[in-house]
Amino acid sequence: MNRRELLQLLVGQARENGFAFRKWFAANAAIPWSGADHALDWLARGQRAHLLLFSHEFARHFFRSGERITFVVPQQTFQQVTRTGDTRTVERRAHIRKSSRKDVWQFHLKEMAASEEPMRYIRRYLLVEETMAEAAAAAVVLAGDEEENYDDELLVRDAS
Repeated sequence: MNRRELLQLLVGQARENGFAFRKWFAANAAIPWSGADHALDWLARGQRAHLLLFSHEFARHFFRSGERITFVVPQQTFQQVTRTGDTRTVERRAHIRKSSRKDVWQFHLKEMAASEEPMRYIRRYLLVEETMAEAAAAAVVLAGDEEENYDDELLVRDAS
């Protein structure tokens, strides 16, 4: 998926939640509105996408306050020290999570600003068939591990 396609999906999801893309673009872009395709092409060049991503208006509509957001937590590997002082490698598989916060859009703007790649950060919250297939494939690969999997426990608790 290229940058323009990602922006198109992001704007589409925000528009479903009430985001007025044309009005936002006319007020914030340096060029006049000449169609959604032209606007997305313009935003996809260079760092212009950040103009949209860090817009409070866009964030309010993309991450709706109080709504449960479904997103994919990527696979993680890290070192952990046990109580005996040994170091072990913990591998967590990719999984789908749900979260809700009152000020969710402000939280995600802070997290996106702190991340090295804001486009990659927001991509986790855009659930399309491709993302779901990646998470399912990662789960199948790791399903054969001998180690206990605590992610399943978290998902069961979260589902209730």
